[in-house]
Amino acid sequence: MTEVETVRQLRINGRRLRVAVRPGEGRPLLMCNGIGARLELLQPFLDRLDPAIPVIRFDVPGIGGSELPRVPYNFATLACLLGDLLDELGCGETDILGISWGGGLAQQFAFQNPRRCRRLVLVATATGMLMVPAGPRVLSKMITPRRYRDSAYAAEIAPTIYGGRLRTEPELAREILHRHAGRAPGLGYSLQLLAGAGWTSLPFLPLIRQRTLILAGDDDPIVPVINAKVMHRLMPHSTLHIYPDGHLGLVTRADDLGPRVAEFLRPGPVART
Repeated sequence: MTEVETVRQLRINGRRLRVAVRPGEGRPLLMCNGIGARLELLQPFLDRLDPAIPVIRFDVPGIGGSELPRVPYNFATLACLLGDLLDELGCGETDILGISWGGGLAQQFAFQNPRRCRRLVLVATATGMLMVPAGPRVLSKMITPRRYRDSAYAAEIAPTIYGGRLRTEPELAREILHRHAGRAPGLGYSLQLLAGAGWTSLPFLPLIRQRTLILAGDDDPIVPVINAKVMHRLMPHSTLHIYPDGHLGLVTRADDLGPRVAEFLRPGPVART
């Protein structure tokens, strides 16, 4: 009988962390979510990822079911926390996927743990403080987590901040952001913003030796596609795929991107394109 995913609370460094583990065969895929998002956000993508791939998802401290940290964190200390989480789960080498804010964390983890991270998938993300930024209208709507609390507001601003399919189907934002609504992010959201303040991966991107798949939407108002092209040029073992959608393409184009990521994670060489 096939084992099912389990969601549980683990105590990591004395604080509760909500973690979901999907059993499978071989090396697990550790998934890092975007700012303010609970681990359920990427369920449509997970449903279309090869079920043989084991997957680990988690709520960032202060988000969803994870306890607030005792002190503020940054990407480096959070990458250490992920290492402790993998130790607790008995995992050695892992692949890692990060979307948006979580893409910054994934870059940091790969840099800090070159022997523990085999392959890296970066989705709708950039290099942090030193990037081609979104426009002021978009940034002003990202400062607060209101879109997670107010489904009508999420649908209203979806075309402006997420682009792609949500330009013509803004009601999808209600489903994507609120299907598994729980405690709305508050202080935890602010801590995530603080963690990214002043951080950039630009100096160390050429030092990341892992094979990397960069996925970027051609209509992403939050992370303009030029950022993916810059990352591709700087990362010596990267492959770039630009898909016709927006910031949440990993969810809205899961039928396409799920199999693409699964193919990338299979053992064997990956060509640079």
